[in-house]
Amino acid sequence: MTKKILIIGGTGFIGYHLASQCIKKRWNVTSISSKLPKKSRIVPKIKYIICDIANKNLLKKKVNKPFDYVVNLGGYVDHSNKKKTYNSHFIGCKNLTEIFLKKKIKVFLQMGSSVEYGFNKSPHSEKMVCNVAKLNSVYGKSKLKATNYLLNLFKKKKFPVVILRLYLAYGPNQDINRFIPIIINGCLKNQKFPTSLGNQLRDFVHVSDVIKAIFKCFEENTAIGEIINIGSGKPRTLKQIILSIRKSIGQGKPLFGKVKLRKDEILKLYPSINKAKKKIQWTPKIQFNKGVKDTIYYYKKNL
Repeated sequence: MTKKILIIGGTGFIGYHLASQCIKKRWNVTSISSKLPKKSRIVPKIKYIICDIANKNLLKKKVNKPFDYVVNLGGYVDHSNKKKTYNSHFIGCKNLTEIFLKKKIKVFLQMGSSVEYGFNKSPHSEKMVCNVAKLNSVYGKSKLKATNYLLNLFKKKKFPVVILRLYLAYGPNQDINRFIPIIINGCLKNQKFPTSLGNQLRDFVHVSDVIKAIFKCFEENTAIGEIINIGSGKPRTLKQIILSIRKSIGQGKPLFGKVKLRKDEILKLYPSINKAKKKIQWTPKIQFNKGVKDTIYYYKKNL
C-alpha cells in the first residue's frame, strides 16, 4: 500500500526537503500552506492545498482524505505579527488535532522549537521544566502551549504525537533572510556586512539530517508521546561559522561588533541529543564543514 502523508508547511524550507524525499519513496504527498510554493520549491506529483490552518471550518473542508502520517511544519514566519503567530502556531495545531483525533493516523509529528526551553541552561535536556509564563516571545509561548496540549492528548486519548524540538536547520534552498544564507550571500558578493561580536553559541543541523530524524519517528514506536531534541550536538560560535564560510568562499568582509545583542538574547543555546540517539536511533551524519560547502555550492548556482 502506498503511504500517504500530509505536510503542513510543505512549501517551506524543511517541508520542501521532506516532500522531495517522500516522493522519492513513492509516497502520496499532500501539502497545506497559506500560499503556493516559490518556483525553486515546486515538487512534481504533490497535491498543493491553500488553506489557513487557523480557519477550522475551511480546514475541515480541505482535509477530507485519510493519511498515515501528518507532519506539522506550519506557522507564520514573521513573528512580529503576534496575532498571526499565535493563531498559526497554536490555534492551527489545535484545529489539526481536532480533525485527526477522529481519523486513524500512525503519527502526528509536531515540529517544536528550542525556544520552548526559554532561559533554561544549555545543553538542553527534554526533562527540563518549561514554563509558558516565563517565555518572552509569542512564538515561544505558542510553541510550548502546542507541545503541552499535544502531550495532554497523548495521555488522555493516546493521540500518536511526536514532538521534535528543532535547533537551527540549514542547507540548500533555505530562504535568503536566514543566518547562514545571509553570510554566504555577503561573502559571495564580497560585501561588507555588519555582525555582532559573534560570541553566541548556537547549534546548526543540516536539513537532510532533520529529514532522517522525521522518518525515524515514523519507524520507531518508542517516539510516540515523546519530546526529542534535534540538533548537531556540537555548538559553534557565530564568529566561527562566519569565518568558516568566509574561508570556504575566499572573500567577504564581516564587520564584527557592529550589531548589538538584544537585551534578552541567550548566549548559549544548544541541546543534548542523547535521547534522539536512544529513542529513535538517530545521529546527525553531515559534518558541518561539508554541509556548509554543499550549501555554498547551491547558492553559487542559484543566487
